Amino acid sequence: MLSNLQKRTAQAIVNIFETGSPWGDYGSVTVTRGDTGHLTYGRAQTTLASGNLHRLIYSYCETPGSRCAGPLSAYLERLERRDISLDTETALHNHLREAGRDLTMRYLQDRFFDEHFWFPACEAASSLGLSTALAASVVYDSFIHGSWARMRDETNRLGRPETLGERRWVGNYVNTRRRWLAGHRNPILRLTTYRMDCFVDLTKRGNWTLALPLRVRGFKLTRELLEGEPPAPVRTLRLANPPMSGADVRGTQEALNRLQVPCNVSGVFDRDTAAAVKRFQKSRGLSADGVVGAATRAALKAFA
Repeated sequence: MLSNLQKRTAQAIVNIFETGSPWGDYGSVTVTRGDTGHLTYGRAQTTLASGNLHRLIYSYCETPGSRCAGPLSAYLERLERRDISLDTETALHNHLREAGRDLTMRYLQDRFFDEHFWFPACEAASSLGLSTALAASVVYDSFIHGSWARMRDETNRLGRPETLGERRWVGNYVNTRRRWLAGHRNPILRLTTYRMDCFVDLTKRGNWTLALPLRVRGFKLTRELLEGEPPAPVRTLRLANPPMSGADVRGTQEALNRLQVPCNVSGVFDRDTAAAVKRFQKSRGLSADGVVGAATRAALKAFA
């Protein structure tokens, strides 16, 4: 049985992979070229194509007091049909981002991702005799990222956990999944081998309990951080009237320049900045909308 802190740590690792934040980004809207999930949303990025995005938004619209239920309810039928034209429905994206600031949405997402991903992942791990916090995080990551059953079965061909022991089996699983990601026909998935590299590092360190502090992709996870209150939502940067300005805009402009994407460093999100963001997004296989949300921030951090 994992402690609540171990659960938070395991989920924080996957949140960092998904949105570049230990707490996740409840308002994150992402469309990545070539992603079969199409429009993805929320703390751990649930997808349009799976039908889970409809389930989440339906639950939100049915919950009394949901601040953005009105405008989002207009999209329920198309979400249920898994209408991929919603990938480019800017109005919907903006409503989703705004809903991510609603405490009701945050509560529902926490419950939703537990029910649909965390608890099933823990049951899957337990059915294999896996009991460590690190194993739970590895399995949860695959439930979120996809293809858990396929990778489990391939790994079992090398020996089952009851024969090899938990640590050796998890090591085999991580290596099997890394090879699969590295050779995947989808170039977006090929860019995600860092997820397995993180788990390889944790296994090499022998941190099977996810003891804190630990580092994941530049973040230092500590007890104080994970037991404290999540920070205020990071604002999404985009063209606006009046223009958005501030240290976050300047930081984005500086990051673009470090990545050899020329951009005037003014601290003002202008058309030049939006164009530079689009060039960067296109180079990384992201939806080139010129909007700096969670996925673009994570990519800027990953490649800086």
